[in-house]
Amino acid sequence: MNPLITDEERVQLLAHGQARAADQAIDPLPVVRLFTPDAHATWLLAALDPADSDTAWGVMDVGIGMPELGHIKLSDLASVVGPNKQPVMRDRYFRAVRPLSEYLRLAQENGSVVD
Repeated sequence: MNPLITDEERVQLLAHGQARAADQAIDPLPVVRLFTPDAHATWLLAALDPADSDTAWGVMDVGIGMPELGHIKLSDLASVVGPNKQPVMRDRYFRAVRPLSEYLRLAQENGSVVD
């Protein structure tokens, strides 16, 4: 169990991951927002690979003005710390209001994830 996501979020992420693994064209709402409290990195995760339950897919914004769609391992995120040694945290108040593609489009227009 990864402390970055709840059991409920894991179920949702895996369901989206299973749809992607079955080659279904999906544009889901992001399930979880992770961030570094002492840096400008944000990850909006929408799916989890059912093959390893560790590889997440979503919008990655590492704070350099070039957000992109990609994959990252939750186990890797669990070991990331910002410049003040703050770990990656889950935004407990995040509720997606648009599909992942819209978050990506807006992030690329603005140079960062905006909400």
